[in-house]
Amino acid sequence: MNTALTTRSRLSAQFDVRPAAQAPELMAAPTAAALPTVTGDVEVFAIDPEIADTAALLSATGLGPETSANCVLVAGARSGEERIAACLVLADTRADVNKRVKKLLDVRKASFLPMDRAVGESGMEYGGIGPIGLPGTYRILIDSRVAEADELIIGSGIRGSKLLLSGAALASLPGAEVIEGLATAIA
Repeated sequence: MNTALTTRSRLSAQFDVRPAAQAPELMAAPTAAALPTVTGDVEVFAIDPEIADTAALLSATGLGPETSANCVLVAGARSGEERIAACLVLADTRADVNKRVKKLLDVRKASFLPMDRAVGESGMEYGGIGPIGLPGTYRILIDSRVAEADELIIGSGIRGSKLLLSGAALASLPGAEVIEGLATAIA
């Protein structure tokens, strides 16, 4: 059975899935404003904010972790210059922050951006941060497995909804970099 069809079918059976451009109120303002930069269909659906975290959403929908991508913000510095990247990885993987991301950012030490900065700079809610609408100074690093996915659930910028789109649409984001081996499997 086609996973993409199953993902959309399961979501449509439980939620009102509709074109994101028709429901800007279901996204953070920066996300809604950046929708025109995405090539391909982007849909949105409202959820109970209590199931915004990946594990809770997947449990509520019966979907597997391969249907969801997480976005983590990572920072490091070199010669006094801070470098920030948004890393998109499948829910059953982890961004390889200590090796791969650190090397890509060309920094001595990389760590997760503190929550208050991530929320303040992105204009998005913690637990809902996604790659669409992030500051233009952030690099967008996409694990190749994410880019290859037919349909994925990602953050909309708020905890009360999610976006549904293809990995190719994510890879179309301005400045997006598709990286082989950005993530490692969760043991």
